[in-house]
Amino acid sequence: MIRVLLADDQVLVRAGFRALLDAQPDIEVSGEVADGSEAVRLVRESRPDVVLMDIRMPRLDGLAATRAITADPELDEVKVVMLTTFELDEYVFEAIRSGASGFLVKDTEPEELLRAVRAVVGGDALLSPGVTRRLIAEFAARSKEPVGGAVLDELTDREREVMALVGMGLSNEEIARRLVVSPLTAKTHVSRAMVKLGARDRAQLVVLAYESGIVRPGWLG
Repeated sequence: MIRVLLADDQVLVRAGFRALLDAQPDIEVSGEVADGSEAVRLVRESRPDVVLMDIRMPRLDGLAATRAITADPELDEVKVVMLTTFELDEYVFEAIRSGASGFLVKDTEPEELLRAVRAVVGGDALLSPGVTRRLIAEFAARSKEPVGGAVLDELTDREREVMALVGMGLSNEEIARRLVVSPLTAKTHVSRAMVKLGARDRAQLVVLAYESGIVRPGWLG
C-alpha cells in the first residue's frame, strides 16, 4: 500500500486528491495538512511514501518544507512531489534541486496523477515529462556555465551517455531502445550513475546533467 500525505492550503484541492487516491486499491491518504511546517512534522511522525506538496503555503512554504524533509537522512525513503498551478512556476526547478522527486501541475488528468504517485515510489521516471523538459530547459538556460570536470570523472562512457538521455527526459524503456539494450541494463546504468554522483533520484540526475554540461537546453528541441 502506497501511503500519501497531502500538503495544500486549499481544502477543495485536498478533498479532490483524497477522493481520487483513496479510491485506488494500492494507495491510501495517510494524512493532510495546510502548511509546510505541519507537513514536515507529520512526515517525521508518520513516514509516508509520498508527499504531494503545494509550493505556496502559509507559515512555511513547500520549497522550505521540501528542503527540511530531503535534508533529513532518516527520511530518505520519503518522496516529495511538488504541486504547482502554472507549468513554468519559478520555484519548481529550485525545488527539484532541493530534493523533490518531481512535480505536477494541479490540473493534471487523474490518470496522470495516479501514474505519477506510483512512478515516483518506484523511482522509475520523472513526473509530467513533457512539462519537466520545458521547465528544466528554461531554467538551465539561465544558469551559470557547466561545471563538468571532476563531477563526471567517476562515470564510465556508457554511464555518461545514459545520464545524457535521462537529462533529455527519456524513461528506462526509451533509453533501452535508443541504446539497443534491455530495460534492466538501462536501469542498472542509471542506478550506478546516481550512486556515483550522490543523486537522490532521477530528478536530481537530470539537474546534474544540465549543470555538468552533459545536456544543454537547446538539445531538447
